[in-house]
Amino acid sequence: MLVGVPKEIKASEFRVGLTPESVREYIAAGHSVIVETGAGLGISKTDDDYTSIGAEIVDTAAEVFARADMIVKVKEPQPTEWVQLREGQILFTYLHLAPDPDQARGLMESGVSAVAYETVTAPDGSLPLLAPMSEVAGRLSIEASAHSSHKVHGGRGILMGGVPGVLPAKVVIIGGGVVGTQAARMAVGLGANVEILDRSLPRIRELDDMFQGRATTRYSNAGTIEHAITEADVVIGAVLIPGASAPRLVTRDMLGLMKHRAVLVDVAIDQGGCFETSKPTTHNDPTYLVDDIIHYCVANMPGAVPHTSSYALNNATLPFGLALANKGIKACEDDPHLAPGLNVHQGKIVNSAVAESLGF
Repeated sequence: MLVGVPKEIKASEFRVGLTPESVREYIAAGHSVIVETGAGLGISKTDDDYTSIGAEIVDTAAEVFARADMIVKVKEPQPTEWVQLREGQILFTYLHLAPDPDQARGLMESGVSAVAYETVTAPDGSLPLLAPMSEVAGRLSIEASAHSSHKVHGGRGILMGGVPGVLPAKVVIIGGGVVGTQAARMAVGLGANVEILDRSLPRIRELDDMFQGRATTRYSNAGTIEHAITEADVVIGAVLIPGASAPRLVTRDMLGLMKHRAVLVDVAIDQGGCFETSKPTTHNDPTYLVDDIIHYCVANMPGAVPHTSSYALNNATLPFGLALANKGIKACEDDPHLAPGLNVHQGKIVNSAVAESLGF
C-alpha cells in the first residue's frame, strides 16, 4: 500500500502523522511512504531524515492526497483537505466528528473510509489511541492554568503551590479518567490543593488509593460541581463520552458563583466542551473572558509540545496503522477493537455514538 503523510495545516499544529521511525516500520512491512516536504520540521525532522530510510518526499499536499491509498494525519482534515479525499481511500487520524457536522458531511461526500483514533478501543474498554494525547493534555492543562493565573496574563495572581504561610491554589478537576488523573498528578506535584470529581465509585476508590490523601475525591453531580467551583481558583474540564459530544456540566449561570478571574481549562473542547461558555481557541490566542472568568479552550493542546506528542501518538497508532496498510479496511472487520474506529464508510456514519451526536 502507498501511505501518505501530509503536513498538518491546522493553526499552531506542529505534530506529524508518522515519525521517521514509524515510516521505517511501514517500509519494512513492504509498503511505500510519501511525505509532504517539511511535514516533520515541527519535531525537528528534516526531509533527509525521511528519505534516508526510504520515504519519498513530494512537493505538495495535493500530490499526497492524489496518490496515497491511505492518509495518516494527526488532526481532523480541514475543508481544503477533505475535498481532496476520494472513494476507496483510507484516512487514519483524529476526527472528533460529534461537534463538527460540516466535516462529517465532507467526509461522507468524499466516499473515504475514515478511521478515528479517538474511538478505537482496547480489550478493557479503554481508548488506547486517545490515551497518549489525553496524558499530554492533562499535564499541559495545569501548565496552562498556572500561566493563566499570573496577574501579568490577566489572572488572579495565584501561585499554584503557594508558599509557607500562604494557601496554594484550589484546583478542581471534573472527570477522573486519563486527562483528570494526569492533571491531578501535575497539580499535586506543584503543591496545589486538588479535588477530583467523578461519577464512577470504583474509579473514585482507585484515585483515593493512588493519591493517598494528596488529592481528595468527591462524587460528581450538579450539586457537588456547583459547590466545588465556588471555591476553585482553577477548574479543569476532563470529561469524555467516547465518540459523543461532551456533557455541559458548568453552566453560564454558575460562573457568577466563581472567584473573579478564576481559570477554566476545557480539555473536552475537541468534543464540544463541557462548559456552556466554551468555544475553541488556538495557541496563538488561547484565552478569553466570560463574566470575568478566564476560559482556556485550545482545541489541540498537545500541538504545543509536538516532539513529545508525535512520538507518544506514534507509539500507540503504529500497530493499527500497519494493520490497515496490510489488510485495507478489512482490518476493521478482523479486529473488534479497530472496528469502532471506523466512523465514516461508503458515504455513511457507521459509529453509532457519533451518528447519534450528529443527529444523522
